[in-house]
Amino acid sequence: MSFRRISILAAVALLAVTLAVGVARAQTGPTVADFTLKTAANADVSLKSYAGDKAVVVVFLNPACAFSRLYQERLASLSSSYRGRGVQFLFINVPINLDAPGTAAPGEVELPTLTDASQQVAGLLGVSKTAEAVVLQPVAGGFAIRYRGAIDDNPQVAGSVQQYYLKQVLDNVLAGRPAGVEDKRAAGCLIKR
Repeated sequence: MSFRRISILAAVALLAVTLAVGVARAQTGPTVADFTLKTAANADVSLKSYAGDKAVVVVFLNPACAFSRLYQERLASLSSSYRGRGVQFLFINVPINLDAPGTAAPGEVELPTLTDASQQVAGLLGVSKTAEAVVLQPVAGGFAIRYRGAIDDNPQVAGSVQQYYLKQVLDNVLAGRPAGVEDKRAAGCLIKR
């Protein structure tokens, strides 16, 4: 075999290995180990308790944030739709840069929330706004971050949504495919730091 053919084969093999490593990195993404938060009843809930599920969606909310309130019905629907498919939703109440007290208006959906008063989890997952979602998938040694960002492309009018980012990511992850959606900037209230 000539030197030229050997060089071409070596270059092709190197390119294939480089692409395979790139795809593997893209599929694994950064990982998080574990965190524990409190429920309203002061019970501990840890991320590692969901290691047997197919995915965990962590959504950051605050009842004083209009964006959080606008998403509550959509989030309740998503949680209900995916629960039977091995996806758990964790709704985390975080402080925001707004002094107004917030509660759900009569007739609004009230989601069960965990408390992250120190923003430990918000910092760990790199979120900055409510309502922002993070999709985690159990992997060896923790949970891989598959998506971080907006729930869909229209936080204000549910009937005008054209791109369902979170739903698309969950469908892809459950089918064993990469997330398929780049992280999208969420519109919402800034989390207090």
